[in-house]
Amino acid sequence: MVIALVAGGSVLALFIYNLDTERYGDERTTAWAMARFFTVLTNLIVAVTFGAAALRRNGINASWLAALTLAIVLVGAVFHVLLSGITTYEGLGEWANQGLHTFVPITCLLWWIIFAPKRALHYRDLPIFIAWPCVYMAYALARGAQDSTYPYPFIDLTEISAMAAALNLAGLLIVLLLGGVVFVMIGRFVDR
Repeated sequence: MVIALVAGGSVLALFIYNLDTERYGDERTTAWAMARFFTVLTNLIVAVTFGAAALRRNGINASWLAALTLAIVLVGAVFHVLLSGITTYEGLGEWANQGLHTFVPITCLLWWIIFAPKRALHYRDLPIFIAWPCVYMAYALARGAQDSTYPYPFIDLTEISAMAAALNLAGLLIVLLLGGVVFVMIGRFVDR
């Protein structure tokens, strides 16, 4: 529940920060602009999934938990390796930024390692590890094609070629699939 509250609270804090700094405009425009980002959407999914996991007796599907954990770990890794210097935040915005990109990814991974059900993970679950990122990529590219605004420089078709963006996305999918293999291997090792 703590992870769910921090993930949801960090998105809300970033929303308030963006309104206060008038980064995007009014509430509706700000919500629509924030909905462009994998970070924001994935943290909202984490908030819902982990909130449901905390409230449900029978838990959440093991492969979905593993795939979501890998997706949020990717959020943190890509931010800290590629994107951390692009936008600066102060005050509430910095707190939200650290929650979204550092606290939630680390705590999700630790929770998954310690508590998540892993016995049911199989290599046939690998497509689940790329399902949400593929849906997001299609969504982000479709939005960008409509208004020429892309959320991340590695898929910004106004700055890089379609081939470069495709290679970047293929690289991310390969990383996710390899991460999925590692998660399944961890699940099988822990099971023993």
